[in-house]
Amino acid sequence: MSIVELLILWFVTALSLFIISKLPTGVEIDDFNIALISSGVFGLLNALARPLLVTLALPIKFVLSEDLFILLMNIAIFGLAAWFVTGFRLRWGFWSALIGALALGFINSILYKLLNQVLVS
Repeated sequence: MSIVELLILWFVTALSLFIISKLPTGVEIDDFNIALISSGVFGLLNALARPLLVTLALPIKFVLSEDLFILLMNIAIFGLAAWFVTGFRLRWGFWSALIGALALGFINSILYKLLNQVLVS
């Protein structure tokens, strides 16, 4: 992954987080600068903590479906990012993390589809 692709990923995720904070999801982010920081923390947690969480939760993975397991990992990482970043709060705890993780995947996919259409045109 090039540095430009990494910066685009970081910015799109920050924009998605900021959009999510403006919806009635229970996710609160004070301003766009906090969304940029949160996006960076989210990316670091995905790169560093996800392998550890997957290893620790391996017995659970055999009980749950793959999709449900991935959703639970995303909820955990979303909650950890909110815990680490001042100005990024989950008003309803687990439920805000669940809604936020689902919304992040949905909004990211829309933004990437729009970005891809702009770049291809």
